[in-house]
Amino acid sequence: MKQRVDYSGFSLRRLNEPRFSHMKLLAGWIGYFALYFLTENLIPYEKCHVIWCRLDDIIPFNEYFVIFYVGWYALVFGALAYTLFYDVESFRKIQIFIMITQAVAMAVYIIYPSRQDLRPEIFERSNFFTWILGIIYGFDTSTGVCPSLHVAYSLGILSAALKDKGMNVIWKILLTVFVIMICLSVCFVKQHSVLDVLWALPLGLFAEILVYGKDYWLPRFRGEKKNA
Repeated sequence: MKQRVDYSGFSLRRLNEPRFSHMKLLAGWIGYFALYFLTENLIPYEKCHVIWCRLDDIIPFNEYFVIFYVGWYALVFGALAYTLFYDVESFRKIQIFIMITQAVAMAVYIIYPSRQDLRPEIFERSNFFTWILGIIYGFDTSTGVCPSLHVAYSLGILSAALKDKGMNVIWKILLTVFVIMICLSVCFVKQHSVLDVLWALPLGLFAEILVYGKDYWLPRFRGEKKNA
């Protein structure tokens, strides 16, 4: 278990101190939510370009994938919270990765507004999972979809985890499977087109290179070797 970061004595007046300066990165979320509100409410639906490919019609709607779709929120919050308290350097890299993908995606949403028309008009079944999806459909419009930030954020968190020499290989495998399921879920719950997922890949690679430089290729399943 990594040693917990000591935040005793923290106050907003001490944010510029090296001990606490990394917390200023959290302000990136303020900018993101402000831009999210603007793009969701100021760009007319009719002005958005429809994102679609044939594979979207082949992939069936499956409400059970909402488990992984909603699990994404826990992944992002959990990764940031854990690294904030136990691995400041990883926190910096994950948050900067997220800020880069946020900035690029928001610029794309403004320059080339997008939407998808894949959501079912009515649910064929009524259960707990369709109820959750109904709530999600209600607060998250079908605009500003390409590239998918669900996918981009997940890639950044997975990348940081795979580079962590101290993380057990089993956890790395489980996290990889979970991220794959999140990427699939956005298509099965009809929140994104397959194209949104595909365009998130170069976005993630771009952020990866900027954050890790020449070490961007380092992700691995090998854990830290113990001294004999």
